[in-house]
Amino acid sequence: MTVGVDIGTTSVKAVAVDASGSIIDRVRLPHPLVVDAPDHFAHDADQAWRRGPRLALRRLAGTEPAAVAVAAMVPSLTAVDGRGRPVAPGLLYGDARGHGTDGEAAGFLAWLAKEAPDAAGYWPAPAVANHALGGVAAVDVGTAHTSGSLFGAGGWTSEADRLPAVAMFGEPIGRLPSGAVLAAGGVDAMCEQLVAGADEVDDVLVICGTTLLVWAVTATERQVPGLWTIPHLHGGRWTIGGASNAGGLFVGWAGRLHGRARPGDHIEPTNVPVWVPYVRGERTPLHDPSRRAALHDLDLTHGPAAVERAAWEATAFVVRHHLDLAGVRPRRLVATGGGTRVPGWMQALADVTATPVHVAADAEGAARGAAFLARTALGAQLDEARGWARTGAVVDPDPAWVASADERYRRFRELVDQWGPST
Repeated sequence: MTVGVDIGTTSVKAVAVDASGSIIDRVRLPHPLVVDAPDHFAHDADQAWRRGPRLALRRLAGTEPAAVAVAAMVPSLTAVDGRGRPVAPGLLYGDARGHGTDGEAAGFLAWLAKEAPDAAGYWPAPAVANHALGGVAAVDVGTAHTSGSLFGAGGWTSEADRLPAVAMFGEPIGRLPSGAVLAAGGVDAMCEQLVAGADEVDDVLVICGTTLLVWAVTATERQVPGLWTIPHLHGGRWTIGGASNAGGLFVGWAGRLHGRARPGDHIEPTNVPVWVPYVRGERTPLHDPSRRAALHDLDLTHGPAAVERAAWEATAFVVRHHLDLAGVRPRRLVATGGGTRVPGWMQALADVTATPVHVAADAEGAARGAAFLARTALGAQLDEARGWARTGAVVDPDPAWVASADERYRRFRELVDQWGPST
């Protein structure tokens, strides 16, 4: 048995997983976001990155893992003292304190170096967690590479003595007090991809977490302005897509505004407003932190159920926008992440894209992927992760909704393009 820990934007998740990929036990520990200004986005790093993973591991009752690995969102950075305890906010992707020409991580480091010049180290979230669990300040090579100009072919390019060690995915980096091997984990999205089963050309992995991520599998490398292209984990293929702010963070925020829809509320497919979901700017494909959210075409006939459906459709509009720009006609979507627990969201995703959605059996994909990387520290091979893919349900497009959703998608694109130059 191995354990994967996922430090997410709104919670720490941990799962104990057996050799077949089945979850034996799971725990989720919520933590707050620190948004003390519209353009700030941070964690209490001591709570979320240090104490959270330790408590999650303790709460996996009766488990004695052979190995443990940590996944986390990127980029992130905090300042720590000589005992590895954070002494500054845990800055997260999109925080304005990271804006600059050299990338977010470099901006985070510059801000932290001014706020905490005497810090013993400047560490991303997995380094804080790995030190808390096994006394080793280290990150995986994927996390290091997402640091942009801070990390090059020769390693760290600035503050190298105060940034963590770098290890390959799944490489043993230490041991827990119990004797379990501590392995280098990976970026949360990479860990999701590892065990999702979205491996064939024209499969599309849609990670419905706090951040919405879209990764379409292609046979060849394809560069599209505004999107990201990276090699597929299982070799010989590529993925194109990116990360959007129109995920669970937006859906949850919108839900708090419109209130709960009542079970049984009827909505006409032709009578739904249109959300522009950029409540804190947008990452791919627009790369514009100044974008803001707006609800259009609202009238007196709309209630909470219609506005809720509109929020779910907005996330799907963003998925379709990515696919249209990439020139991908998906054969299926593979949905993972906490949003898969919301049936209405999955149905809207199918209706807007007119594509079947294969919903993962377990929502904790990043934690499961980290648990598999822990297994590679014990000798498992990366390709064996394919056997851990689990589909819990298939959601087909509803013919009664597809045409109306298509019209609203075109309205969404008009609104997005009206803002200003669009990719």
